[in-house]
Amino acid sequence: MSDPAYVPTLDEQLCFSLYGASMAINRAYKPLLDALEITYPQYLVLGALWEADGLSVGAIAERLGLDSSNVTPLVKRMEAGRLVSRQRNPADERQVVVSLTPLGRDMRARSACLGQTLFAAANLSVEKLVQLNKDVQAFRDSVSRFVADQPRA
Repeated sequence: MSDPAYVPTLDEQLCFSLYGASMAINRAYKPLLDALEITYPQYLVLGALWEADGLSVGAIAERLGLDSSNVTPLVKRMEAGRLVSRQRNPADERQVVVSLTPLGRDMRARSACLGQTLFAAANLSVEKLVQLNKDVQAFRDSVSRFVADQPRA
């Protein structure tokens, strides 16, 4: 690996392995999400709201590592599907606060099949999956810090 001319194969690149794992998870989740009539990004928005209901669009975007401009259309579609409601923050009219509806709260129990499917598909112990998740989160956080510390062009 000390040869500067060496180019790793795709399978030797962590980014490719993480990308492939993400794609495989999305393929495993798709039929379950289709049955729930939600998309994966909508599931993530619900997940953020299950952690803390009544978040601003900006807070949801920050929690998911997205831009607010990507979250707004998601939330609008979810409101049309009666999963969430949107209201302007009376203390700051620039903020839109998103809250779960009863249907959005019920979706938490209905979506439990996603985690169960992932555990079954992984064929790893719960302990190994928990450790893998911690390792991936630490890696994500390190890369995010690295990017944030880079000078802006």
